Amino acid sequence: MAVKKVGEKYRCHICHNEVTVTKAGGGTLICCGAAMEKIQEKFDPAG
Repeated sequence: MAVKKVGEKYRCHICHNEVTVTKAGGGTLICCGAAMEKIQEKFDPAG
């Protein structure tokens, strides 16, 4: 999955490292030899 915008969060499904994008470059994040999975943001109506 290509990194598209600042603030997106990704997790490695192997070691569970997490990263937050600070500069989008369009590449694919790789960890432990596999593409990282984008973490879906959970909406909290309480803020």
